[in-house]
Amino acid sequence: MASAALAGAASCCATTAFVDPTGHTSERASQQTRRSLRQQSSQTHTQSQAAAPLAALALGTAGAAACAATLKAGKRQVRAKVVRAAVAEKVFAKMPATVKPGVVTGQALLAQAILAQVVRRVVVLLSSRSPAAMPSKMASAALAGAAACCATTAFVAPTGQTSERATQQTRSLRQQSSQPHTQSQAAAPLAALALGAAGAAACAATAKAGKRQARAKVVRAAVAEKVFAKMPATVKPGVVTGQALVDLLNYAKENEFAIPGVNIVGTGSINACMEAAKKAGGPIMVTFSRGGGQFIAGKAADNTDDAACIAGSVAGALHVRTVAKLYGVPVILHTDHCQKAWLPWFDGMLKANEEYFEKNGEPLFSSHMLDLSEEPLEENIAICKKYLERMAKFNCLLEMELGVTGGEEDGVDNSNVDSSRLYTQPEEVWEVYQALSSVPNGNFTVAAAFGNVHGVYAPGNVSLKPEILHNTQKFIKEKLGCASDKPVFFVFHGGSGSSTEDIQYAIKAG
Repeated sequence: MASAALAGAASCCATTAFVDPTGHTSERASQQTRRSLRQQSSQTHTQSQAAAPLAALALGTAGAAACAATLKAGKRQVRAKVVRAAVAEKVFAKMPATVKPGVVTGQALLAQAILAQVVRRVVVLLSSRSPAAMPSKMASAALAGAAACCATTAFVAPTGQTSERATQQTRSLRQQSSQPHTQSQAAAPLAALALGAAGAAACAATAKAGKRQARAKVVRAAVAEKVFAKMPATVKPGVVTGQALVDLLNYAKENEFAIPGVNIVGTGSINACMEAAKKAGGPIMVTFSRGGGQFIAGKAADNTDDAACIAGSVAGALHVRTVAKLYGVPVILHTDHCQKAWLPWFDGMLKANEEYFEKNGEPLFSSHMLDLSEEPLEENIAICKKYLERMAKFNCLLEMELGVTGGEEDGVDNSNVDSSRLYTQPEEVWEVYQALSSVPNGNFTVAAAFGNVHGVYAPGNVSLKPEILHNTQKFIKEKLGCASDKPVFFVFHGGSGSSTEDIQYAIKAG
């Protein structure tokens, strides 16, 4: 009978975690029940078993009282939720006319009213704490100092290693401060001294880590200076556009290296790209896809006429603009494949470029890609030329695609396309070159298909034919009668499943 009562009381304690998530009433009930259970179970078995029914009855009564208190608290919470919902409905139905969806500023913000609400919430929170849970004034001051020290380490030691140790120490201090106030206050000065010593140790460790970081920074700066010292004078850290972009592409072509372009999905991946470029000491291309732009805006955002795709891409570009110089590397801000059905997204970004150019004298993005490879060649060239004429006015470069890049990317699946469309002919590139080079101040690159595919493939599963690019450069050089062996800027999409030798040979073709 006693065992049954024990099990029932324990079950009651476990249930309170779900009924009363705040833990106030249920915590008291659980403590009372656990205390009662421990006291009862600690009695030796030698006591008279005649008292067992009475003990079980007492335990059952205690469990029932605890459950009743918990249910009562749960009902109060439910009523409070209903009241809050009703108040919210009543408040939002009567919002001032100045308050609109989006960021609220000025008169609409009503900062004093919001501050008053925050103060009231803090007062209620503090008043709900029992005096026994309050630390002494001296311990509180030491805690505040230690917390400030840990917060500071986030700026001194961004690697987070030393900061983590300091944070662990602070957690330990917080646990000490949670001891009941009934303990002797004579220990308060010693606790404060211990807290101060821990804070000093944390600061010393942080300073040491800061020195190591400073040395590493000097080394990285020396490497970067060695690499960027050979860059064209127009190429500076930050977003590269206009003539500086053309100079950078020429520099890459002459020195036979490719500038990696990475599709991003948020500020985390944007920063990772620029950090990698900083460590490697070279330029990087941060690339936004249509889907990536929408992801940045959020899937719940209204995407009528590609509004979310546009807003997310522009927001990401502004983030790059804000932080790129801090990484000390040249960054090409680019957007990826845009098929004919997605032209509203393209138009929205060009509008953002024009507005940015009017204020800053350069476009927001460095370049954009039009992928009209599924359209007839004549239509592909005509649409690209029309857009390049518009883009040339604000010094923005156009990438166009010929042939079809196999595989799947951003919801476009070319896995089963006719293999003949994976290989561009030199004559097609020549037609594009003639049309686009006739645009005043127009700059463009060509993503000519030579067997490259999107996706992840095992080595040897993709048949690259980089000789197509070499033959095309030779063909156009003969047509132009120019001195340059590589008159065309080529773009290489894909790369997975190809041999290193094929990739390197393709890069040599410009």
